[in-house]
Amino acid sequence: MVDLGAGCGLRQGEIFGLAVDNIGDLGWLYVRQQVKKVRGTLVFAPPKRGKLRDVPLDPEVSAALRKHMERFPPVEVTLPWLTPTGPKVTHRLLFTSGIGAAIWSQAFNDQAWKPALASAGIIPAPEKGQRHAAAREHGMHALRHFYASVLLDAGESIKALSLYLGHSDPGFTLRVYTHLMPSSETRTRKAISAMYRAAGHAHDGPQTPDGPETAQAA
Repeated sequence: MVDLGAGCGLRQGEIFGLAVDNIGDLGWLYVRQQVKKVRGTLVFAPPKRGKLRDVPLDPEVSAALRKHMERFPPVEVTLPWLTPTGPKVTHRLLFTSGIGAAIWSQAFNDQAWKPALASAGIIPAPEKGQRHAAAREHGMHALRHFYASVLLDAGESIKALSLYLGHSDPGFTLRVYTHLMPSSETRTRKAISAMYRAAGHAHDGPQTPDGPETAQAA
């Protein structure tokens, strides 16, 4: 689940709803449905705002998914579509509960996600008999922010990031993540450093600037 959030930018409900046939053979992940709660019932539904999308699937994430499916074979889960009284739809889900059912987000957050964060020392463990504190920043959504920051730092465009995250428009993505975009001077340093590395003139630490001979060699 962490690989899908941090490596593909999926929302929690989209991770819960990921099916085997959403994993493409050519390095793509097809985000077509999520698991969500509607009037106290779990249903399959389109992603938020109905934004179906294709997300690049990194080989490392793909390998993690294969290993997961080998250890935990996908399970067929049937839920109503869109509303509790909607037509029944069946998907072979990658992630299910201990009894092979669709996952309830609150139970998952309380029993798996937050205890894992506490075990890793990211959040404090609750006092005996108490629940974990309710904090938005402690949710799985933080993985989407991480995904966005990695792509922006690598020079990905706001337009592409908006498509991969399933946002309504690039303007929204820009407003949310503009603070994570590398500054122009950072991009300049990275571009020049990449040029020097490609020419075999990378340095391990700060040195005095090279003369025109280095530029000519590069």
